[in-house]
Amino acid sequence: MKACVIGAGSSGIAAAQVLQARGIDFDCFEKGSKVGGNWRYENDNGMSSAYRSLHINTSRRVMAFKSLPMPEGYPDYPDHFQMAAYFDEVVDRFRLRERIEFGTEVLSVVPVDGSAGEWDVTIKGPGGEETRRYGAVLVANGHHWDPRWPEPAFAGADEFSGEQIHAHEYRESDIAKGKRVLVLGIGNSAVDIAVESSRIADATFLATRRGAWVIPKYLNGKPVDEIANSVTGLAPIPVMRAVLQRSLKVAVGSPTDYGLPKPDHKLLEAHPTVSSEFLPRLGHGDITAKPNIDRFTGGRGVRFVDGTEEEVDLVVYCTGYKISFPFFDPEVLAAPENVLPLYRRVVPADRPGLYVIGLVQPLGPIMPLAEAQCEWVADLISGRAALPPVATMEREIASEEEKQRKRFVASKRHTVEVDFYPYLREIRRERKRAAAPA
Repeated sequence: MKACVIGAGSSGIAAAQVLQARGIDFDCFEKGSKVGGNWRYENDNGMSSAYRSLHINTSRRVMAFKSLPMPEGYPDYPDHFQMAAYFDEVVDRFRLRERIEFGTEVLSVVPVDGSAGEWDVTIKGPGGEETRRYGAVLVANGHHWDPRWPEPAFAGADEFSGEQIHAHEYRESDIAKGKRVLVLGIGNSAVDIAVESSRIADATFLATRRGAWVIPKYLNGKPVDEIANSVTGLAPIPVMRAVLQRSLKVAVGSPTDYGLPKPDHKLLEAHPTVSSEFLPRLGHGDITAKPNIDRFTGGRGVRFVDGTEEEVDLVVYCTGYKISFPFFDPEVLAAPENVLPLYRRVVPADRPGLYVIGLVQPLGPIMPLAEAQCEWVADLISGRAALPPVATMEREIASEEEKQRKRFVASKRHTVEVDFYPYLREIRRERKRAAAPA
């Protein structure tokens, strides 16, 4: 039977390209009118969180699909317009555009009673609403579109007379012009927005509940992620940490040198914050570091946990995203607290025929990992490989979750964090194991 691919962002494109190359028939549904997902600025599917100045944080040479490198004329770190053009080139080069049903929303995905791996997918598109049956469903709807606000909200937030937005709504820096701006968070979006605000706002504050290691985009004249490769990626994490720590000490010093709190975790135990501009803006006094918000004090007042207070006009919450699947009944598939147990981060052990693509946040680029996942899934769909018994998968999932808790900081942001090269090797080993004769 046909396979169904949900979404035509980077992971959905990878799935479509691999399935087509392997001769597996499929339908791909995209709610918007174009490919690119989160990288399509002002995507009419209503889900993109891209802001006008957004650039990738992993270099084009390591981020590109192996099936098609990015153009040599691109800079090391392309912007979202160039990324969208690259995705257009991919779907046109491999003749995928005619296989994608645009303007088509997936309303529900339901397992067929009495079957092992069949799914009824209800869609709503230009031709109306209909239900189609599939032998496999590849979920590639992304995980940066459902904003997560502070939980619970800060005391007094409802009475704050200024403006409060989530980073998902942020598009252009003009919103900060002439204002006193508070950015909450210290991830990549937070530091990008704070840097932009610092050039145009009357004052910019960045508040965070924990410290972070800030890594510049270049070390020794090279994109920082190109220092690692498949060979150096074999080194134990403590060795990689020590090497990078020495380089950072020379290049930028310690976060505390800039007024930031000392990180409560080791380098590489959390998703890196990558910016070459943030620390200098702090050092110049254009951004003021603050601890976490304690409460809103009325009017435009904000008190921080160290007892200091500021008047602000705009608060931008860079507090991450929920992992959501609106087309599934929660009893079928859900990720409460952003936790979704998956075998090799792809397969729900008790849902045959269902595969989740790109639900990882790597220390490195995601697109090559999604591509590798799709190659493995194509093996499974075509019968070239098989999954282990459910009990075996569940044991492996439990083991991986335990390793995850030890490897990365405990937060909703890091439930899907992976090390790029180790995870890539894991998927490749799984393909070999699954294809080996019994």
